[in-house]
Amino acid sequence: MSSKISGVGAELVAKNTFWTEFADASIGDYILIGESSNLNPIAAGADEIKHTVRYADTFERTADDYALITGV
Repeated sequence: MSSKISGVGAELVAKNTFWTEFADASIGDYILIGESSNLNPIAAGADEIKHTVRYADTFERTADDYALITGV
């Protein structure tokens, strides 16, 4: 119960990490590699974003970089 309240003690096993400049992704969104005509993201094989990390743009200084981490 405490992990749902404060995040203390919550573990995450990372499945994939996606590096992007897309700033609107958030925890709970789904990400899919490839194409699918299935409207259900889970049935299509998409992974849920479990954690996001924002990094500064170190090269062009135009848009920040993000790491989108999916979990098992």
